[in-house]
Amino acid sequence: MATDLKTVRTKRSVTEFVKSVKDPQQRRDTQTLVALLRKVTGERPAMWGRSIIGFGSYHYVYASGREGDWMLAGLSPRKGQVSVYLMGGIEPEKPLLTRLGKHKTGKGCLYLKNLEGIDLKVLGELVRRSVRRLRETYP
Repeated sequence: MATDLKTVRTKRSVTEFVKSVKDPQQRRDTQTLVALLRKVTGERPAMWGRSIIGFGSYHYVYASGREGDWMLAGLSPRKGQVSVYLMGGIEPEKPLLTRLGKHKTGKGCLYLKNLEGIDLKVLGELVRRSVRRLRETYP
């Protein structure tokens, strides 16, 4: 039972999308994060929907029968912050988060106002661990 997700991989250009980010600092941060997530995941970036840059994908099937495809990790420049999507969850990484720098969290998201003061090695490790959990759960 596949569902019709609104956010799916598209053929839109990641480069053009990043160029369209109006705030220069946020554009630079987005470029830095695209390079980091590409390196850490080993996957090429692709647009998912209108405003999410995703890396890789996995197919999930829940016990309820719901299934679909989703990105392993992603990011999106939003008004006043960049959201980093860690689809493998954030809860297991609380100790590592203390070393990241100033951020906020959601269930599977990190919200970064900018990259100033963010430890990119820690961020890379957070992404790496999240992707590893997904690949183990959905081989």
